[in-house]
Amino acid sequence: MTTVTRELLERFDVPGPRYTSYPTADRFTDAFGAGDYSVALEQRRGGPAAQPLSLYVHVPFCASLCYYCACNKIITKRHEKSGPYLRLLEREVDLHVRHLGQGAAVSQLHLGGGTPTFLNDGELTVLMEMLRRNFALAASGEYSIEIDPRTVDENRLRTLARLGFNRLSLGVQDFDPAVQKAVHRVQPAKQVFTLAEAARGIGFDSLNVDLIYGLPRQTPQSFARTLEQVSELRPDRIALYAYAHLPERFMAQRRIHAIELPGAGDKVSMLARALAAFDAAGYVYVGMDHFALPDDALAIAKRQGRLHRNFQGYSTQPDCDLIGLGVSSIGKVGGIYSQNAKTLEEYESLLGQERLPIVRGLTLSQDDLLRRAVIMAIMCQGEVRFESIEAAYGIDFRARFTAELERLQAMQQDGLVELGDDFIRVTQMGWFFVRGVAMVFDRYLQADRGRARFSKII
Repeated sequence: MTTVTRELLERFDVPGPRYTSYPTADRFTDAFGAGDYSVALEQRRGGPAAQPLSLYVHVPFCASLCYYCACNKIITKRHEKSGPYLRLLEREVDLHVRHLGQGAAVSQLHLGGGTPTFLNDGELTVLMEMLRRNFALAASGEYSIEIDPRTVDENRLRTLARLGFNRLSLGVQDFDPAVQKAVHRVQPAKQVFTLAEAARGIGFDSLNVDLIYGLPRQTPQSFARTLEQVSELRPDRIALYAYAHLPERFMAQRRIHAIELPGAGDKVSMLARALAAFDAAGYVYVGMDHFALPDDALAIAKRQGRLHRNFQGYSTQPDCDLIGLGVSSIGKVGGIYSQNAKTLEEYESLLGQERLPIVRGLTLSQDDLLRRAVIMAIMCQGEVRFESIEAAYGIDFRARFTAELERLQAMQQDGLVELGDDFIRVTQMGWFFVRGVAMVFDRYLQADRGRARFSKII
């Protein structure tokens, strides 16, 4: 394993985008609306044969509040809210079908939240049947769902498999009881291990586990114990996120006592231990916060240069349009990004007017498209070939990006990138700081030093 020095980790412990898109969602504007989105859908329908769609469905409901959470959610124990929400989703799908046509091909589906498993088995069945009536879900597609282990047992897992889900993501965050109590998410490790064993027995293609470092009451020593347990659990994929404490933006985080948060030095130590532990356990570092076993599709896609990135993170699917369904969902169609209303009330009101619930978005400029291609090449392939960019966008790469190439020279001295006459290549060490490399090409970020709205790179 490449040794990542503490000095480098500390130097790159700065805020920066995750680049699930470029430009990033904070650049969306309310000047973009449903009319702009409708035009993009119609152009897709009338254009040449396109790649199959990716669908994202946001289920905002949670039965209890996790204090670290920065997601768009509605905390309620009233499960009768699910039925009306499913009817709103169906109305939104109907409006899409008017523009896309019936039976558009889909190769990827992800249910996120909130807590998708807030829906009971019958409601999940209704949702999947509705989607299958309106879209053509490929037999070989990736169909994933986020799971709160406290809401699922083996019987529910069997229902999910029957409905066509083949990938599961378990929210673990940390196995330490004191940390769990501090963030109001108590779930015994045994519960997670039992679910993982059941999932493997049922035959799901992939199991992901989410972890967070930097939570209250975490220490390098306590987190090391969690890392040992995760290595024993041996999920196919691991997502390791740094906690971003932004209580001024996320009300739930105001319940976290700042004095209980680990310091920057301890966070760096936790990350360093995680990198070493997962390497020792045989995981491939895919990029940013993602690890996968060598035979997992994500690790294979990275080896073969087929990795892609969308609003859900890294993906093995070819770069495709994404339809976001549900409150606050984000979509990408051609050269536009869109976002639905963030409150359930506004979402319902717009659908009641027979309008797509788009409230903001962005039409990408030619410069945006060019920089998106460069940034996504860095984030996914770890390499930019000047010739391919020049051919696609009619530019002289070195002339267009003179300032950026100069800034990369310092990273080359740190051993993070290699700069050739006609390429930029992220080194093995550089993959751990790939967000920092990509940030060099972010025109908006370079012009705006107000980066505090982003999470830390480390």
